[in-house]
Amino acid sequence: MLSVGAGAASAQTTGDWVLGNYKGAGYWFPGVIDKVSGEKITIRYDDGDRETVSRGDIRPYDWMIGSKVECNFKNAGEWYPGRIASLAGEKIGIAYDDGDKENTRTGRCRAK
Repeated sequence: MLSVGAGAASAQTTGDWVLGNYKGAGYWFPGVIDKVSGEKITIRYDDGDRETVSRGDIRPYDWMIGSKVECNFKNAGEWYPGRIASLAGEKIGIAYDDGDKENTRTGRCRAK
């Protein structure tokens, strides 16, 4: 299990799966470290976006069954809260708080 220190991910090498604070907006999105250059880390997010951030803007990928997330239901643009019901790589099953269920991809989900 990875530990968190001062908000920065202990995993900081190319290929590590992390959560990135995309555009500093306070939401954590899953992605893979593409490049490390000093204190800057480039993340290739699961939805295809890329971003270079400081080490303080990443944390270990800690999603597991039962984790609370928000997902873009049916990719329609609206984010809804739920919990992870199943997880296999980038495939994720969500049990939404309103009772709906969906199988989707991690790139359509985020955490607070």
